[in-house]
Amino acid sequence: MRNKTERLVEILSGQPVIPVLKIDRIADAVPLARALVRGGLKAIEITLRTPDALDAIRQVADEVPEAIVGAGTILSQKDFAGAEAAGARFIVSPGATRALLDAASRSGVPFLPGAVTPSEIMALRDEGYEVLKFFPAEQSGGTAFLRSLASPLAGMRFCPTSGISQKNAADYLALPNVICVGGSWVAPDAELASGNWAAVEELARQAASLARG
Repeated sequence: MRNKTERLVEILSGQPVIPVLKIDRIADAVPLARALVRGGLKAIEITLRTPDALDAIRQVADEVPEAIVGAGTILSQKDFAGAEAAGARFIVSPGATRALLDAASRSGVPFLPGAVTPSEIMALRDEGYEVLKFFPAEQSGGTAFLRSLASPLAGMRFCPTSGISQKNAADYLALPNVICVGGSWVAPDAELASGNWAAVEELARQAASLARG
């Protein structure tokens, strides 16, 4: 567990923003990943929200070796196994079930489970987790809620996701218990639809330059 935690921390602490991506067209996967990497965001999360998601992960893992591709929206052991087989180097879930925790314990791939309440966070801490996804962030109290967790749950760090944008990302990153944020604003639907990879690269560059507290 310690080794996996260290690898996860290395990935998440390497950049202030983890792009959270929904790939609707498989042809977008590789050029999108390359644009994000050029902009300074090497770690990317491809969510299993579309039929082509696993193929997208596989293509990025094979064709963009400088990227650190992860899989998000993992809801079951089948999802976990499929993402691992496709080449995902980290796994992200909006929550945590016993089945997912069991799958993670058998795998060598680092797991970022989601939690939002103190009880959920404490339960995952008892399982050995030190870094969690805080989801849905804005809808669950945002920065004020996360700030209130810093003292009673000292040592726990979070990657808040959902509702994070270019406008409020810095507020989250200023918190002592936030290691990074997850966001989709670096890959807008309009830019993907038009194949404007230069615009994506510039958004990634801006996100990569955000300061952390």
